[in-house]
Amino acid sequence: MLRQMWNDEAGFVVSAELVLVSSMLVIGLIVGMSEVQHAVVSELNDVADAIGEINQSYSYPGFSKKDNYKTHAQTSGSDFEDQKDDCDQNQCDIACDAPSNESRKSR
Repeated sequence: MLRQMWNDEAGFVVSAELVLVSSMLVIGLIVGMSEVQHAVVSELNDVADAIGEINQSYSYPGFSKKDNYKTHAQTSGSDFEDQKDDCDQNQCDIACDAPSNESRKSR
């Protein structure tokens, strides 16, 4: 029975087929992981844009106590207006510069 099982080749995967199938699986995994990476980066970009849109402005009024046209206490108010940051809403592009030739050294 052992000799019959040893010589039986029914269902045996030829090594060339195994290499082909495994190569296709690896290529499929690489493409799939690349798409996952692009999706994650896109979602993180959306989160960063949402954080950049938060309005951090504030304002509070001052007060004073006057009695018979004499000021007894006074506190000034304050105001801050939030400005857009440099890279909010993908305004700046992070990329490598093109290569350039070396220039002459100045003396």
